[in-house]
Amino acid sequence: MKRLVASVFALAMAALPAGAQSLEDLNIQIHGYATQGFLYTTNNNIFTTSSSNGSPEWTEAVLNISSQPTPKLRVGVQTRYFLLGNFGDALTLDWAAADYKQNDRFGVRFGKVKTPSGLLNETQDIDPSYMWSLLPQSIYPITSRNSILAHYGGVVYGTFNLGPQAGKLEYRGWGGEREIEANDGYWISEVEEGINLTKGVNQVVMGGALHWRTPVSGLMVGASASRSNATTNGITTGNGAYAGTQALTAYTEPDFFARYEKDKLMVAGEYNRIPGTIRIQFPGPTAPLTPYDLIGWFGMASYKVTGKLSAGVYDSQYFDRASPLGAARYSKDWALSGRYDINSFLYAKAEQHFIEGTAVGYDATLNADGLHPNSKLTILKLGVSF
Repeated sequence: MKRLVASVFALAMAALPAGAQSLEDLNIQIHGYATQGFLYTTNNNIFTTSSSNGSPEWTEAVLNISSQPTPKLRVGVQTRYFLLGNFGDALTLDWAAADYKQNDRFGVRFGKVKTPSGLLNETQDIDPSYMWSLLPQSIYPITSRNSILAHYGGVVYGTFNLGPQAGKLEYRGWGGEREIEANDGYWISEVEEGINLTKGVNQVVMGGALHWRTPVSGLMVGASASRSNATTNGITTGNGAYAGTQALTAYTEPDFFARYEKDKLMVAGEYNRIPGTIRIQFPGPTAPLTPYDLIGWFGMASYKVTGKLSAGVYDSQYFDRASPLGAARYSKDWALSGRYDINSFLYAKAEQHFIEGTAVGYDATLNADGLHPNSKLTILKLGVSF
């Protein structure tokens, strides 16, 4: 709640100079979208839905309000209703920020701001802007989107023109606090074992990113790195009584990515790594540190077949190199996707996934007979935007 109040206060303070202006002068814009998804899997239930029987339990509605009271200042807020199986079913605040851009070389955002890491993090909350029904889960897990999308703090950014022979260099630097909520998908295995966080994990984060717009028209290559501090939180077991602590060590997350766009073609790829250790400590002897070494990467391509029809494919892979060998150690996901824009407001998406391994997206509760090593996932999605 304190962070929400702080974000609202930042917006109010930023808008004060515009108090005497008319609503028209404030350049207020209201946008949003709503989507309804249907999931069907041949074997395992995925994302806490009953997808093996066909599940419509994927609903989202987003409202975005922004204003530009002066040429250099923009303020805005975005809220979301999200339901995916047992996740969500509530209104959340995606972001609420003030953005002051002095010139091309320097700007600053503050409040609850999107974290500009990786290739797609700043756009993963805007379904109408991309063709995929489901972004590559190796790096952008849908069950953790609310946690990784934004942080409370600030971002500085800018662009330097390096000349016609060298292109442009864009920079971003950020810092603040990220909240991984207690019901985040990251903790699903612990929750099913009867271990619950007494509150979400609050991490101090800082990082930076460079995007090089190369002299090759349409080609961007980049890298980012984010540092998260060590955290310790209380945990409870089945009856809700205090039981112990969970400790995460500090870790650095490097990320490398590239995208090429020319005419109707887009090709992109990204590599990400998160190494670290976790300890769950109950009263008694010191528990051992459990290591994890999460590697995620994807390669994707899309083509605009007609003015209304787009098609694409991606290969998304994820490994925990510290886990024992077996299907639970990895996930390999080939996806074939299509999008049809019915008109300027209404669109439809269809996607077929061929998944090997069970490291991403599955829980034990809805798969009581055990997880099959392979599954196919079909997604149909209808969206409306304004």
